[in-house]
Amino acid sequence: MTGHSTPFPPGWELPAFESFVRAPRRHDHALVIPVINEGERIRAQLRRIAAAGLPVDVVIADGGSGDGSLAPEILEETGVRALLVKTGAGRLSAQLRIAYAWVVQEGYEGVVTIDGNGKDNVEAVAAFVERLKAGDDYVQGSRYKRGGKAENTPLERTIGNRAIHAPLMSLAGRRWFTDTTNGYRGYSRRYLLDPRVAPFRQVFLNYELLFYLTVRAGQLGYRVREIAVRRSYPRAEPTPTKITGVGAKFAVLRQALNAALGRYNPVPGDASRSS
Repeated sequence: MTGHSTPFPPGWELPAFESFVRAPRRHDHALVIPVINEGERIRAQLRRIAAAGLPVDVVIADGGSGDGSLAPEILEETGVRALLVKTGAGRLSAQLRIAYAWVVQEGYEGVVTIDGNGKDNVEAVAAFVERLKAGDDYVQGSRYKRGGKAENTPLERTIGNRAIHAPLMSLAGRRWFTDTTNGYRGYSRRYLLDPRVAPFRQVFLNYELLFYLTVRAGQLGYRVREIAVRRSYPRAEPTPTKITGVGAKFAVLRQALNAALGRYNPVPGDASRSS
């Protein structure tokens, strides 16, 4: 089947997308996996998620993969609830806008996001759900927190995260973070629907939404928590990432700085604010 059960509120700015819903809702929380051409990495990850018996419905936010990795048979095999395929403009933040909007309209109480390139320990999803159930509104995964593990992390990423990105996000967000480039995180429904947050705006196209949601939670007094996770980069293989080249890295840093400076905060009366 296709489509979603409830129309989106007026003013939500979402890229064009197609939705392929394969099953009814079974859980109160969704696991959103943004992907584009992840090949065997996403297939193996979906199989690990299915084997773990996690308390979530799996929703894939596809940026337009052309590698056949999300064929119907793998979705059926691994029990994926929905495949949302972006056909409009934008990259990661656009995919996340689509998925988060779809998830809250389906009535989920919270969402966990994990990258689709196989670097993260999927079993930790259950811990994110427990924290959301306990009342946390933003749960950030950290490979650097006690109990976490960073395996084969490229040195430049460690330096950039710990010396620049995490301190910047911590200062702006009024909460101490150790791993703010990590896409393994969870959000409550109330946080995503707060009109002072308003994540469903077209300003979020690339990586801005990740950084914005990190700083905005603390600014608004939401319950924020960091939990330990494992993030493993492959040995003797190219780094699985979509951020390549000096220009792309500086663009990401600029987006983080804009988030820290409040440049993505909604202005009063903005018609596209969440409701």
